[in-house]
Amino acid sequence: MTQTFQAGPQGNDLKSDCQVSYTPGGNPLELQIDSKVKALFAQDLKNRALETLAALGISTGTLVINDFGALPFVMSAHIETVIKRAFPAIDKDVLPELKDHARYETTFQRFRRSRLYLPGNQPKLFLNAGIHKPDAIILDLEDSVPPSEKDSARHLVRNALRTLDFFGAERMVRINQGDLGMQDLKAIVPHNVHVVIIPKAETPQQIASVEKKIEDLRSLHKLSQPVYLLPILESALGVINAYDIARSSKLIVGLSMGLEDYTADLGTQRTESGVESLFARSMLVNAARAAGVQALASVYSDVSNLPGLTKAIEEAKALGFEGMGCIHPRQIQLIHETFAPSDLEIEQAIRIVEASEEATSKGLGVISVGSKMIDAPVVIRAERTLKMAVETGKLSSSWRTDTPSE
Repeated sequence: MTQTFQAGPQGNDLKSDCQVSYTPGGNPLELQIDSKVKALFAQDLKNRALETLAALGISTGTLVINDFGALPFVMSAHIETVIKRAFPAIDKDVLPELKDHARYETTFQRFRRSRLYLPGNQPKLFLNAGIHKPDAIILDLEDSVPPSEKDSARHLVRNALRTLDFFGAERMVRINQGDLGMQDLKAIVPHNVHVVIIPKAETPQQIASVEKKIEDLRSLHKLSQPVYLLPILESALGVINAYDIARSSKLIVGLSMGLEDYTADLGTQRTESGVESLFARSMLVNAARAAGVQALASVYSDVSNLPGLTKAIEEAKALGFEGMGCIHPRQIQLIHETFAPSDLEIEQAIRIVEASEEATSKGLGVISVGSKMIDAPVVIRAERTLKMAVETGKLSSSWRTDTPSE
């Protein structure tokens, strides 16, 4: 009996997605399309499907598409998935055009206050993610994607990287562990991913294997921009090795914490007080600071509890974290506002930067503010505080020349 291969979500109340099935056979290619927009776009849908099939060398069998307003990159990804499930030997990728708005770059030191997680198999969540202005968008191929959908999510994320406008948000992808992760890298690295998130990092060797694969792919595809790394510590061993992990690659921009898996590894439960993870979070912050990278906190999973989120952010900031993951757009603004520097922090930073600039203009090698001596790392942090204050609207960009009001 001939097997039918399927891709796309199940159900009848879908948005911005489609269901695709393919049945191999010796018959000339038969294409069946049902769509809510069929009256207007029937020929476009047909052409899109035929182009994808032709690129994969398919001219026989039966392809059925049930469309719920899927964008072209989504439909193409699902068609590619069912064909490759039917014919695993096919190694060709069907790539949408790399749009100009998907070509922007990132920097090592950019702000990562908010990182919005999006399940890699739910393209409807990708489409407007950038308008909420998170510092980073994480297209997740790991925990949020069922094992049976890993290949489909990989195609969707790859196509999204080439197609969607994320409005300047840093483009992150969380890969899987082991061989699946290597397959993820092959799919995403050539398509302007900014940061690869390495889950369940426990040893420097894990980081080295991911870095080597990325560098091999960069060389193969002649990529000029670096691909940065963000390990997530999610176990007792990962926490103990935090400093070694943070120092294991010059491409690491920060360390992040995965508290759900960490507490499970300890055999305890995650609580509102966070007492069970205080050691781990403090260890991560110290390791990140010692290695000169950012410390980024875990997500707060109760989306409806904004007072709880505020408390969690304030505690994370007090511990030394510079940002936090989020699972819903409504969390982004509060994260940005709470991680913004306080008025006192801004005043202190201005004094430090002004003292540094005055010392430099006079050729002095020693910087002092009041009775305290200030070294270079403190100045750098003060400059970063002022940059964030300007970005969040708490300080004018012309603060050096503004005269205080009477």
